[in-house]
Amino acid sequence: MDKAAVKSRRKELGISCMLNTEVGAVLAVIRRPLMDNYLSPQDCDYSDSSVQQSLKSLRALIFNPQQEWRTIDPSIYLSPFLEVVQSDEIPASATAVALSSILKILKIEIFDEKTPGAKDAMNSIVSGITSCRLEKTDPVSEDAVMMRILQVLVGIMKHPASNLLEDQAVCTIVNTCFQVVQQSARRGDLLQRNGRYTMHELIQIIFARLPDFEVRGDEGEDSESDTDEIDVSGGYGIRCCIDIFHFLCSLLNVVEVVESAEGTTVHTADEDVQIFALVLINSAIELCGDAIGQHPKLLRMIQDDLFHHLIHYGSSSSPLVLSMICSCILNIYHFLRKFVRLQLEAFFAFVLLRVTSMSGYIQLQEVALEGIINFCRQPSFIVESYVNYDCDPICRSLFEEIGKVLCRHTFPTSGPLTSLQIQAFEGLVIVIHNIADNIDKEYDDGEGDCDNDSSSLKPRPVEIKEYTPFWIEKANDDFDAWIDHIRVRKAQKRKLLIASNHFNRDEKKGLEYLKFNNLVSDPPDPKAFASFFRFTPGLDKTIIGDYLGDPDDFHVKVLKDFTQTFEFTGMSLDTALRTFLETFRLPGESQKIERIIEAFSERFFQQQSSEIFASKDTVHILCYSLIMLNTDQHNPQVKKKMTEDEFIRNNRAINAGKDLPREYLSELFQSISSNAIVLSSSSFSVEMNPNKWIELINRTKMLQPFSLCEFDRRIGRDMFASIAGPSIAALSSFFEHADDDEMLHECVDALISIARVAQYGLEDILDELVASFCKFTTLLNPYSTPEETLFTFSHDMKPRIATLAVFTLANSFGDSIRGGWRNIVDCLLKLKKLRLLPQSVVEFDTSGENVSGNGIGSESDGNPSSRDTKLNRRQNACLIGRFSHFLSVDSMEDSVALGMSEFEQNLKVIKQCRIGQIFSNSSNLPDTAILNLGRSLIFAAAGRGQRFSTPTEEEETVMFCWDLIIAVALANVHRFNMFWPSYHDYLLTVANFPLFSPVPFVEKGIPGILTVCTKIIASQFEDRLPEELIFRSITLMWKMEKEIIDTCCDTITEYACKIIMEYSGNLQTQIGWKSVLQLLSLCGRHPETYEQSVDALISLMSTNASHLSRSSYAYCIDCAFSFVTLRNSPLEKNLKILDLMTDSVSLLIQWYKTASAEPGNSYSVASSGSNSSMEENLRGGGNFAHFLFLKLCEAFRKTSLARREEIRNRAVASLQKSFVTGEELEFTPTGCLTCINHVIFPTIDDLHEKLLDYSRRDNAEREMRAMEGTLKMAMQMVTNVYMHYLKLIVESPDFRTFWLGVLRRMDTCMKADLGDYGENKLHEVVPELLKSMISTMKEREILVRKQDDDLWEITYIQIQWIAPSLKEELFPDEEL
Repeated sequence: MDKAAVKSRRKELGISCMLNTEVGAVLAVIRRPLMDNYLSPQDCDYSDSSVQQSLKSLRALIFNPQQEWRTIDPSIYLSPFLEVVQSDEIPASATAVALSSILKILKIEIFDEKTPGAKDAMNSIVSGITSCRLEKTDPVSEDAVMMRILQVLVGIMKHPASNLLEDQAVCTIVNTCFQVVQQSARRGDLLQRNGRYTMHELIQIIFARLPDFEVRGDEGEDSESDTDEIDVSGGYGIRCCIDIFHFLCSLLNVVEVVESAEGTTVHTADEDVQIFALVLINSAIELCGDAIGQHPKLLRMIQDDLFHHLIHYGSSSSPLVLSMICSCILNIYHFLRKFVRLQLEAFFAFVLLRVTSMSGYIQLQEVALEGIINFCRQPSFIVESYVNYDCDPICRSLFEEIGKVLCRHTFPTSGPLTSLQIQAFEGLVIVIHNIADNIDKEYDDGEGDCDNDSSSLKPRPVEIKEYTPFWIEKANDDFDAWIDHIRVRKAQKRKLLIASNHFNRDEKKGLEYLKFNNLVSDPPDPKAFASFFRFTPGLDKTIIGDYLGDPDDFHVKVLKDFTQTFEFTGMSLDTALRTFLETFRLPGESQKIERIIEAFSERFFQQQSSEIFASKDTVHILCYSLIMLNTDQHNPQVKKKMTEDEFIRNNRAINAGKDLPREYLSELFQSISSNAIVLSSSSFSVEMNPNKWIELINRTKMLQPFSLCEFDRRIGRDMFASIAGPSIAALSSFFEHADDDEMLHECVDALISIARVAQYGLEDILDELVASFCKFTTLLNPYSTPEETLFTFSHDMKPRIATLAVFTLANSFGDSIRGGWRNIVDCLLKLKKLRLLPQSVVEFDTSGENVSGNGIGSESDGNPSSRDTKLNRRQNACLIGRFSHFLSVDSMEDSVALGMSEFEQNLKVIKQCRIGQIFSNSSNLPDTAILNLGRSLIFAAAGRGQRFSTPTEEEETVMFCWDLIIAVALANVHRFNMFWPSYHDYLLTVANFPLFSPVPFVEKGIPGILTVCTKIIASQFEDRLPEELIFRSITLMWKMEKEIIDTCCDTITEYACKIIMEYSGNLQTQIGWKSVLQLLSLCGRHPETYEQSVDALISLMSTNASHLSRSSYAYCIDCAFSFVTLRNSPLEKNLKILDLMTDSVSLLIQWYKTASAEPGNSYSVASSGSNSSMEENLRGGGNFAHFLFLKLCEAFRKTSLARREEIRNRAVASLQKSFVTGEELEFTPTGCLTCINHVIFPTIDDLHEKLLDYSRRDNAEREMRAMEGTLKMAMQMVTNVYMHYLKLIVESPDFRTFWLGVLRRMDTCMKADLGDYGENKLHEVVPELLKSMISTMKEREILVRKQDDDLWEITYIQIQWIAPSLKEELFPDEEL
């Protein structure tokens, strides 16, 4: 015999022995006397009963089986034991032993589901156990039997053949178990505990099988196959699950009768049973999971019965029951939220949110709040609640309401923080962290799709660009398109609420607002108006009623579409009428009421589920009758109330000549008389009445299911914006009142997470957050002295935490801060005043290695550091994930133990703020942040919002601000064109501040701007705009306070000279040259800077002359002239400058020749010292070189009037040399005459006038004779220039006039009256000059007699007048 056979034999023998033992035990107990006292055998009747005979028969078969026990019908060895259990004559002790035997048979699994007769055996066990008789027993024995029964029931369901049980048998098992639980309430606690445990175990076993049940293909929405068409051959299935679940739901309605203090009885829900039922329901849902959704009947039970009970009892139950209800709803949310969208909304609206608003019920509020928080802990709840409810115009804004509830309860009141406030605070923190973490996670996951464009991370506000029906939902097929759709719906919802406010004030304005915002079509769609009236909360019901009752055709269409929005299927007439009239108030006019009731009757008749009504007219008549009955029964002015018989009699023969069923009319009468139809003008309901619940169930059939969606940053931005304001206010207030360090850290963590969200397009919120933190630093308190502020900062952790948070925000989210920079700068300046800023804060690296010469201000550089910004943003998100991770503010005790002073402690905190990085890394900031930061710094430097106790403090503050401004400018030179125009505008605004004192502002600012200027010029950008911008600001600054030149001449001279001597080749703009040379000229007036300035000018005109351009030449000449005319300046320097000016004519010739080689190239430059008409003449007769030549000659002319003779004479000589050298400029005849007329003639005239002026002075002979010598040189210059250009100027049509001018000036100078100082020595020179000129003219046959030319005659006459002695010599043989 092999081992397997031996093992099988051993097993079979063991079973036989076990059965024999159990039979013997039962028989022994049966034979045992009932009482403890001894009875003789003669006193007892031991005749064998049928039960004993059955047991004995079994014993005879035990050791002689014809086959294996597994193949024997189980009924053979189970029946004797079941007979014992069912017998009336058997004592309880024997029943208990028999039950133990059955349990042992089940546990050792003698048979299985494949054993013949197993199904019948299992059902017979259930039948036998559930019909157990306990006639001869005592309470103790009965409890023992009941506990055995409970064990056997569990054993049945755990047996492998339990799946053969019929649905009815399973339901019987559960019912039997519950009966034991119920009966145990009057017995011992142990039995009740075991009964409940067994009930729980049975539910777990049964519903654990539900996911394995086969889903029938015909189980549609309205299929009854769940219960009516079950194949019983396959064992129990969904039918028993439905029945059991229905039974569990019904337990929620179990009531108990309680006697009140007044002696009356009150029916209240049995809390103990409710909790027991909720535990079982929770267990069933947990085990079934989403498999419930595959069985419509069971799902409908959860959607309707279960939810209705939970909502009904939720707001009026004990904290324990409410807690269990919340757990149940949370389980349903996890597995079935797709099917219970409206039910979840109702639970929050009518239970959780309502309970949290109930004052005086702290424990209940805490449970409700904890329920809300548990939902918020679920990763997807926040975003899904926002998408499914807040973005649906027909639903409540659930997420927003939850957020505001948490904020409201977080707000501290007077006194210490309560547990409710701390609980709400924790919930609010969870919500904020959830949004922030999801946004950061999505950014990290989608970084590669952003193309390094940080602007794509910031969703733009949604605009309603076109009309789309707001009541129609879109399926989630294309995620991106769906996100855009729901964002539009959210915008529509927001606009609808605004429209409702307008509508309540003025109906026409409200409807016009709908059209203006594309909420209704054009031409108007009646359905859009109907949906607006139907689904928009807060509308005035009276106005709606009047509108719907209006006889206008369009209004009638709106009324029809309005009634189409109702689903009356399954409602009784009174319920439908209540539901309909809850949405508006019936107007007072009878005709309007008639139209409204008629529309309702038609809709109700279409959807009636029974054949009670013959036509819609019947409904119409009965509706009027119900309204009249409602008035009769509930109007206090009606004394005699209508009876039920009268109501029925009044409605006879209204149903197409027949009567309606009396029972139906009676139900209507009782409903109306016991519960009035309330015609309220309020649009808000606080209770879930039966009408609303039926309507909700009907809407569930038409509405899109609950949308399961992933997080999207666009949604995250929008959803947080809806609670941002209250969140910041609540957390700020909590931070102010909290004392616990851990809470403070959690609060700061939450506020930092707000910043993490706000950086994505919510800049206003980030600014508000910065302002809130700045308030807690105590640095901006205008009423505290510096000493008080410093003491508070040193001895309170909150200001230090807040300060660290402020600058952490600036470092990490500065790219999104806008107006908040002003608060940050104010805090920074206050720290500076308190001497808490280390010097390293303002020591920046301004070398600007990354500055290139290409593409300044180009589009590609509009956000120059987008890649760096992204990297920085991600690092900061990791760094600030938990603020407490890097907050290391030591306690006072620890600091004292380490020997640190208060100052060292404060300095340690400030170093952690990393203030310097804000400015050194400003190149990573976007354009808007740079503009706002600069604006704040410039206005602070100008004293806006600052208070200074001493002038020294003011100067230090202004200097510090300018250091930061320059640091920002130098770090962002690569995008100078973007931000500096705005900075310049800020400077203009500052200049117009009332009571603005420019001295410290300009004095500290000029050097900094010159530093930036030097940097720009040294960088040699291709674009000229940066240079033009910076010099425009330099000019503005020194013109604000012209005395600044005197104060800062050393610094200005240093920068101006550096630019001229080192970077003159890089200057590209007129304003650049003009500003530098103008500053150089102004600084040259000061003795201490004259030498440096004049050397720079000489270097420019000699060594760096090649750097001069057509645009800069005129400004250079102006600067040179200003140096030459300075009094008491070194003569040799002035003479050197005049010589360099003379030599510069070669540059003009070079430019002229270059321009001539380039046709069409002409250039001219305006000068403040030029004459406009002269300029026009030259431009007409020459080009830019001629104009610049004239500019040079004008300078010589003015210099010829200098007080020092050497300079005058050198100027005249330079003028003559310039004219001679300038011949290569190829003057035209007219151009040449113009130059002489505007330069040389005025020189003669001015010198002559000066000569006469000196002649009238006393003791001025020396000066007069020196001036006479200069005039003599000038007369010779006239002659030489005239002779040099004679051939050219004679061709001019104005030559005659010009020649008369020469003669007139010769005459004037020759006859000058010197008064008491003697003869005029010019009379010796003039004749010789005239003689030379006229002789030359005669030689060239210019001055000859001609018939049509009177030049000779005029000259003849003038010579006779000027110098008669020359007549004979010049005209020997000629007479008029």
